[in-house]
Amino acid sequence: MTVDRNHSLYRAITEAVMDEIKAHDIELVHESEHYVPVSVSARHIHLAQAHVDILFGKDYTFQKYKDMSQPGQFACKEQVTIEGTKSQIERVRVVAPLRKETQVEVSRTDAIKLGVTAPVRHSGDIKGSAAITIIGPKGKVYLQEGCIIADRHIHMSEEDAKRFGVRNLQKVKVEVDGDKAGMMYNVTVRVSNRYALDMHIDTDDANAFGIKGQEYLKLIK
Repeated sequence: MTVDRNHSLYRAITEAVMDEIKAHDIELVHESEHYVPVSVSARHIHLAQAHVDILFGKDYTFQKYKDMSQPGQFACKEQVTIEGTKSQIERVRVVAPLRKETQVEVSRTDAIKLGVTAPVRHSGDIKGSAAITIIGPKGKVYLQEGCIIADRHIHMSEEDAKRFGVRNLQKVKVEVDGDKAGMMYNVTVRVSNRYALDMHIDTDDANAFGIKGQEYLKLIK
């Protein structure tokens, strides 16, 4: 009898709550729909074919090290050294496939160590960015521009964008829980059906917020 009374009470409470939700036109959203996976992007380089020929030799073919979060992209076994006005950083991994323009992505800490003034940019936006020297096993390339600090960004498909209620190039906030909880601002949404849902941050951001790259973070518009 007690079980029946409790069941009736729970049902009455549930119905009352649902009536209140309907009366005030409250939208129910699953908590999981607010969250995006995050990956930590260490320093790396995207190469144009002309620079591959100089650094590694003509007709060189890169060997896959591991797949990355975005479809068709992979880290290569090959690495290069990058050089600024103050110092060098060795073992900078090449990321494939090749691009039309060579681009070096570093963290702010890396830029200070190298002695370069790298701006925060979207990937591919290298006009007026920092100069850098790239040293490979076969040769050396000096770039007058091409070194950037990648902005915090979230890759997502058009379907993902509709689900989150965001648009391409919109700036959003992302909330981080944990021992170093906080809020990341100016996170760029990048929408394309070529993308898989994933947020990319550099090692400076990861260290500041205690992120290892296996977490889900809350997107806040």
